[in-house]
Amino acid sequence: MNKKFAAAAVAATGLALSACSPDTSTTSDAEQTSLNLLAASSTRVINDELEKRASELDTPVDLEFQNGGSSDLVNKLSEGAPADLLLTASKKTMDKAISEGTVKDPKVLATNVMVMVVPKGNPGNIHSIEDLQNEDRFVICDPQVPCGDISSQIISDKRLDVHPSSQERQVADVLGKVTSGEADAGWVYSTDAAAAGNDVEVIDIPGAEKFSNQILGAVATDASHPDQARAVLNLLASDFDSTWHHLGFSPAK
Repeated sequence: MNKKFAAAAVAATGLALSACSPDTSTTSDAEQTSLNLLAASSTRVINDELEKRASELDTPVDLEFQNGGSSDLVNKLSEGAPADLLLTASKKTMDKAISEGTVKDPKVLATNVMVMVVPKGNPGNIHSIEDLQNEDRFVICDPQVPCGDISSQIISDKRLDVHPSSQERQVADVLGKVTSGEADAGWVYSTDAAAAGNDVEVIDIPGAEKFSNQILGAVATDASHPDQARAVLNLLASDFDSTWHHLGFSPAK
């Protein structure tokens, strides 16, 4: 074959293959925006479903979660931690963020109630809040975080003479001490108890519904992607009821 003819044939083949190949020079419409979400420990049970639903929005969103005690998250936001969206487990902690100017226009998303959990098999033989004795290893949240604030209110309301063995900075740590057997009993949200499944036994706290907490969400004032953060917040507020119900929350009315 003539060398010039062969070179021309190779070039033509290259052009044909190029024409059939997808154009990768522009960003895909499906490329996701990454959002930083600071979220109360008690909301960690929604992470998987929220991540899935956020990826299906008109402008897909990839969520980076940081779960922790609400007051700690509000403090981190005040100290300049990067965040697009804040979820807290009480109005009190959200109000603090508003007063500090780190968030705006919060929405009430759902509510939750406190229950007592004991390890599987109930080795401490605790069947009601009246069974709690000072020698029992009883764990609650620190009063500085919503689950601890509510626990303190219930203890006061019921006039219980109890002395917690420890006070944790987030509800997940209370649950962890119970499931591991380090504690005989702990007070957590009903959603945490549901998530623990057969690892715990659940004991209702009479009148706990009087002290139900609110889950609130707000877009951070310095959000890098405020429009996308608002879209996720709207999803939680208006199109997430079945998930809230399934995981033990009561959607806000």
